[in-house]
Amino acid sequence: MPRDPREIQLEIDAARESLAATLDHLAYRGSPTRLKAQGRDAVQRFLTSTAGKATIGALGLLVTLVVVQKVRHRRD
Repeated sequence: MPRDPREIQLEIDAARESLAATLDHLAYRGSPTRLKAQGRDAVQRFLTSTAGKATIGALGLLVTLVVVQKVRHRRD
């Protein structure tokens, strides 16, 4: 039995609406501006945390030790 054209059109319209909503959601999630802000916020949270401060301190100490070693070996 053939389907009613109005029913087919309603199904097409519903599928179109669903696809449009999905594309809008993907465009929002993949927005470079939003991703950049989200990454920046994550880095700021890490750097202000205890672990972040310890990491920065350890990195500073490591850089200082490397510079001191290079200066000492330059004199030899």
